[in-house]
Amino acid sequence: MPGFLLEVGTEELPASFLSGAIAQWRSRIPQSLAANSLTSESVEVYGTPRRLAVLITGLPSQQPDREEEIKGPPAQAAFKDGQPTPAAVGFAKKQGVELEALEVRPTDKGEFVFVQKKTPGRPVAEILTELVPQWIYHLEGKRLMRWGDGDVRFSRPIRWLVTLLDEAILPLELVNGSLTVKSDRISYGHRVLHPAPITIHQASDYVNTLRSGYVTVDAKERAAIIKEQVETTVQKLGGYTEIYPDLLEEVTNLVEWPSPVVGKFEEEFLTLPTEVTTTVMVSHQRYFPVFKTGDHKELLPYFITVSNGDPTKSDVIAVGNERVIRARLADGQFFYKTDLSKSLETYLPQLETVTFQEDLGSLRGKVERIVKVAAKISAQLQLGESDRQHIQRAALLCKADLVTQMVFEFPELQGIMGQKYAVASGESPEVATAIFEHYLPRGADDILPQTLTGQVVGLADRLDTLVSIFGLGLIPTGSSDPFALRRAANAVVNITWAANLQINLASLLAQTVTEFATQYNKDQAPLITALNEFFLQRIRTLLQEEKQIDYDLVNAVLGENDEEYQARALQDLLDVRDRALYLQQIRRDGTLDKIYETVNRSTRLAAQGDLDTQQLDPISVVRPELFQKPSESAFYDALLKLVPQTQAAQQSRNYQLLVAGLVEIAPTVSNFFDGADSVLVIDPDPEIKRNRLNILGLLRNHARVLADFGAIVKNL
Repeated sequence: MPGFLLEVGTEELPASFLSGAIAQWRSRIPQSLAANSLTSESVEVYGTPRRLAVLITGLPSQQPDREEEIKGPPAQAAFKDGQPTPAAVGFAKKQGVELEALEVRPTDKGEFVFVQKKTPGRPVAEILTELVPQWIYHLEGKRLMRWGDGDVRFSRPIRWLVTLLDEAILPLELVNGSLTVKSDRISYGHRVLHPAPITIHQASDYVNTLRSGYVTVDAKERAAIIKEQVETTVQKLGGYTEIYPDLLEEVTNLVEWPSPVVGKFEEEFLTLPTEVTTTVMVSHQRYFPVFKTGDHKELLPYFITVSNGDPTKSDVIAVGNERVIRARLADGQFFYKTDLSKSLETYLPQLETVTFQEDLGSLRGKVERIVKVAAKISAQLQLGESDRQHIQRAALLCKADLVTQMVFEFPELQGIMGQKYAVASGESPEVATAIFEHYLPRGADDILPQTLTGQVVGLADRLDTLVSIFGLGLIPTGSSDPFALRRAANAVVNITWAANLQINLASLLAQTVTEFATQYNKDQAPLITALNEFFLQRIRTLLQEEKQIDYDLVNAVLGENDEEYQARALQDLLDVRDRALYLQQIRRDGTLDKIYETVNRSTRLAAQGDLDTQQLDPISVVRPELFQKPSESAFYDALLKLVPQTQAAQQSRNYQLLVAGLVEIAPTVSNFFDGADSVLVIDPDPEIKRNRLNILGLLRNHARVLADFGAIVKNL
């Protein structure tokens, strides 16, 4: 079975484009083949800075023949008096068949004309000739450029094209204005180590042929080589390094034949904060730092870079790298000393010169709002004076480092330098730590703030951003979220859950919106509604995706268009989390099955009554004198016993107390419905009917303390 090789040779591709292009081809090419009824044994996508390639094995020589039944016009429109009408003639012509091939068959909508059409399979070479340009031109990426004098865009100019079907060249041309790139079997090796052309004799030889030209085409293989080279080299230096995933991926996509190069810098730069030095190395220079073995991230005066050059010239390459990093570290040293010449608090006035958002004013204004929101959170948590003071001080200083020279040059160090400058300025450890922690989490896999001060300031910062940006009408739509508002809302919920902070989010949003609306003359009601809906969606997503709660159980605790449950969720984030987790637990252990039928049946019938959903005590809403069967009295007595259990569950959020009561009452309810002395709930007497619906409504209400059982799907 044929194998097919496509290699697109280019000028050096950006590392970010290469990663994305490889991922796109891995997804799209198999889909493209399947859409054309082509099978394959494997589809391997390769990429280096100078090429993007795919090797497909086990292709058929041609598509399979296809037979399909095509429905045409109604029979009465296709034939009149037994003769074909223009409708029949047109249908046959369109399908490429003779009139005799048309068949009339009955359907549930009457008789229609059908045709059995057989389409011969096309040669795979013919199909690939059509698909290859689509694979190339449909690649997406940032800042695609024109090359040649045509309108075709690609990440970098295309220089050569290899298309081999086994050992035969698949004739193909990429035309871009006056420039034409014709397919061949000629590729090119490493720009320095093997600049001469390389002939690929057949598709299956691709990986080994390129290896002979000092090119490792498999990105996964290059990454493994780099990781091993760096770890071996760092051991020889008597230290260790961290293989940062993003750095490894970027370096992998910058080299074709990796070789490690050791560089050195002056020990005087070791006095810089480790974060500064590693940021220079990792984020700016793509170097691997070297740490002392067994030490807590204390650096040695070395670094390892991965070269794409001649390994015999490593000394020369090292000198160039050392010159660059020396200059960068000297800048860092100057910025650090300059920033330390005054206290962190003295940078606050400079925040007036930095715009937070065009319509929202400066960062100084944002800091003032953060201070106010943090005070509201502190009040809700009923914190002591010491905690309040730390929180207010941290909120005031949390953005001050943004106008220091170090953070201006290295924005990645925001918060990190704020913590260090706070310590140097004599601020308390609680304040200094919170300045760093209020940015956490910085991404999906980042840690959460661990201190109360950091948690509160982090919440205040994000709540201000959410209210302010929503207040301008800049609500995220689709995949567009330029202010990372979804991430901010997720962080609010996750910090609250992780730290078990007893906050009323609905109240905080309402208070913050009121202040914003007053200052900026905005309508409060639609803004509060939009924010509430946004947070409810975030809670729903986090419960399902991060807490792994079944979708119907999430619906049960958040309610399906149930304002009572939605308000309850926003008023107590811990409660909605605990109820969802507990529901998932009792589904797994089978307890939910023991109460589902009785509670759900009661809930459905109770909907025909008018009992308030908050009512739990039967004394004022049930009339025992109207009972006609012992099952009613038993149900009533069981409800009286259930009241203190439910109230205790509400107060302690120990919903096991409630569920235990529901399990105990289940046989009594079953007897009420189906036992020897069962009753007809919908009794002809309206008073008896209302009395019985109230009994069922009370059971529903007790269950509603945990969840809306009507939203739960049985045996999911």
